[in-house]
Amino acid sequence: MTHLTDSAPPSDGNILRSLDVMDPARSAALQVALGLQPSIVAGTELPPFFHQLYFWTPVPPEQLGRDGHPGLSTSGLIPDLGLPRRMWAGGRLQFERPLKAGIEAEKRSVVERSQTKMGRTGPLGFVTLRHDIHQQGQRCLREWHDLVYREDPSPEAPKPLPPRAREDEEEARQVRFDSTLLFRYSALTFNGHRIHYDLDYAREVEGYAGLVVHGPLLAQQLMLLAVELMGPLAEFSFRATAPLMHFEAATLCCNGQDLWVRAPDGRQCMQAQALPEAKV
Repeated sequence: MTHLTDSAPPSDGNILRSLDVMDPARSAALQVALGLQPSIVAGTELPPFFHQLYFWTPVPPEQLGRDGHPGLSTSGLIPDLGLPRRMWAGGRLQFERPLKAGIEAEKRSVVERSQTKMGRTGPLGFVTLRHDIHQQGQRCLREWHDLVYREDPSPEAPKPLPPRAREDEEEARQVRFDSTLLFRYSALTFNGHRIHYDLDYAREVEGYAGLVVHGPLLAQQLMLLAVELMGPLAEFSFRATAPLMHFEAATLCCNGQDLWVRAPDGRQCMQAQALPEAKV
């Protein structure tokens, strides 16, 4: 039997607002980290999902959790569900107009939904954040950000069986995510989660075989592939389905508007759908 508890919808008083000047050097640095030619200067339209580099919310060390993430009480936005382990499960984006580097932008964030659910391995918490990003008086982007919270797993608990990835791709790209790239992406996004750069912690505390590739970094690579194949995007959605380790080569796959990440052993690490802009 499943038990769900929904939080009340957010009021205007629960909107978290933040400003950022969208420093072009930060986006150019990500281009370099991804092996791309740096091209972003002030006024350049940012590639999709590059806004993840901005709107940092730094907190002092004493307000960080064991895993390097800020505690829930630091933002005043995400409810405390009493579950310590956080994962980015997926998201959805609507692109209304391009964000531009070097121009101040405002992000307005709300909790759109919060649930607790009793799963097979214990309680789970689900939080959906909605972010609206405005620039020069216009909304440029609307994003839904899905988080999952759970208890620390027991060492004896069986690991879930990951889904198998499709093998009918029409386009494919081989990519690697070494520890240097993971460190750089963590730094550029101000992500302190230790599973991405502390190998001993990832193995001994979280039980992973290696460093975990950031879910948003996988989504970023899929979005860049979608733009390469389809042109500018109107919408993009993605869902993480299994972790990818830093020592594993991955295949970015596309068939029509469907995209996915396949690990060397055939498991699916992420699935996504892209909707290109309508051609006039």
